[in-house]
Amino acid sequence: MNEIDNKLSAARCPLCRKPVDAAFKPFCSKRCADIDLNRWLSGVYAVPVKEDEDEDGTHVPEGVPGEKS
Repeated sequence: MNEIDNKLSAARCPLCRKPVDAAFKPFCSKRCADIDLNRWLSGVYAVPVKEDEDEDGTHVPEGVPGEKS
């Protein structure tokens, strides 16, 4: 076994912790991959964003004239 095979065999599904199947990497099955996709699409997972601030550090309200959108 090479190093990649060792890492793959030691890897675990992030949802159910079963061993990873190469066909569904990083998941163990289509079911776990579909569950994860549904979580992303339904908003369970979200990437945090930083609110835009003006030069003086205050929040820029939406729709202020003269501000770029």
